Amino acid sequence: MDKVFIYSADKPVNLKHKQAVKQLIIFLFQTEHCDLDKISYIFCSDDYLLRINKEFLNHSTLTDVITFPLSATNKPVRGEVYLSVDRIIENAKSFQVTYQNELLRVMIHGALHLCGYADKTKAAQTQMRERENYYLKEISFT
Repeated sequence: MDKVFIYSADKPVNLKHKQAVKQLIIFLFQTEHCDLDKISYIFCSDDYLLRINKEFLNHSTLTDVITFPLSATNKPVRGEVYLSVDRIIENAKSFQVTYQNELLRVMIHGALHLCGYADKTKAAQTQMRERENYYLKEISFT
């Protein structure tokens, strides 16, 4: 049974090596000792994600990723991760990394949120970035 799903809401995504990426996400959940039921990645535009940000989080700023946990506590993880293709493209340019690298980073970032990682403090951001880098190194084409 598949556990990792990839959808496009209003913007297509150019995700290379889709099966390898799905395996990486499953590996991440196994390594983090989180039982994964289902994770859905929904790729969209800035406008689409901004509407979600305003409606559900009361934020009026652009963002690259929003994660929604959908499972009950102590149950296998089920969640949705919304990603702005527009932000990913812009951030890749800003951070001087490839589009695929930034795309994978935000996919990993969303999965880590579902595993319980936060990024509201400097210390938490540092820990999140360390985990992102660890998983980026686990996939050979980045």
